[in-house]
Amino acid sequence: MSPEVPRSRAPSIRDVARLAGVSHQTVSRVLNEHPSIRDETRDRVLRAMDTLNYVPNRAARALVTSRSRTIGVLARTVGEYGPTSSITAAQNEARDRGFLVTTTNIASSDPDAIVGGIRHLLDQHVEGIIVTASQVRVFDVLAGMGIGVPYVGLQSAESDPRAVDPAQFEGGRAATQHLIDLGHTEILHLAGPHDWIEADARMRGYLSAIVDADLRTHPPILGDWTADFGFRAGRELLRMRDFTAVFAANDHMAIGLIHACRDAGVDVPRDISVVGFDDIPLAAHVWPPLTTIHQDFEAIGRRAVSLLLDGGAAEPSALTVDTHLVARSSSGPVDPRFR
Repeated sequence: MSPEVPRSRAPSIRDVARLAGVSHQTVSRVLNEHPSIRDETRDRVLRAMDTLNYVPNRAARALVTSRSRTIGVLARTVGEYGPTSSITAAQNEARDRGFLVTTTNIASSDPDAIVGGIRHLLDQHVEGIIVTASQVRVFDVLAGMGIGVPYVGLQSAESDPRAVDPAQFEGGRAATQHLIDLGHTEILHLAGPHDWIEADARMRGYLSAIVDADLRTHPPILGDWTADFGFRAGRELLRMRDFTAVFAANDHMAIGLIHACRDAGVDVPRDISVVGFDDIPLAAHVWPPLTTIHQDFEAIGRRAVSLLLDGGAAEPSALTVDTHLVARSSSGPVDPRFR
């Protein structure tokens, strides 16, 4: 066995797994002294650890030797496709590593509700917390409480080492660039709510593409993630018709907007192109089928568990979940009348 770890960082559990020729879950089970591991496999993993001088992070070690063997999830939007898919994937990943997951949904983003949700999880003796309620204030409250257990987020604010990065900025930029490439110059953005990390990242991606193309900047319209808001916003915006394309920060708002266009007799995409974000299952089945940015919610959930249990030692590339454009029929070339 020969190590291949860059000298700029400490070896991670994934480096050990590669060198030993096993999965990172197997390495975790060896650390946890799981009885199902064969002696030959355990010896191979231990030799890889020695070769790499791998030292388990103390927080991660506390996790894998804890008595509760439970991870908490602090959620804000259980029931929606994206968060629910990520939580399910996190539960499966945790189960593979010998852990249980308990989820607490907070009814609002009020600081008291956040504190109550966190305390509820701590009362269940969780040994780590995954945060799907991706608002800045949630992480501010967590930092202020000094909870004493490791936590990670499902959305990354810039290069936060305690968060998975689903490439939200890049997705927002790709959605906007798609419309620019189709010839649109007057592009609006239905943004997510203030204080939501992914809403801010997608909006910055939109603005980056607009500025780089030297186009007129329209102030983003702050929404609430719902199709109802997209519908109401669409009815108001269509009174002016000073745009030819809209990038909505999620699929629900985009679908509501398309509904408003249909009610007003505005053709999508001939008159107005619409792009969403998330690629929920319904996006392919509305009319017209929605062009959107796909993100892998299951990978986000799995990698959040890995980040938590690996104690932050995972490679940066392993924490990034790429997004990509899925072009369907709701976007098209700008009508020559509007050039």
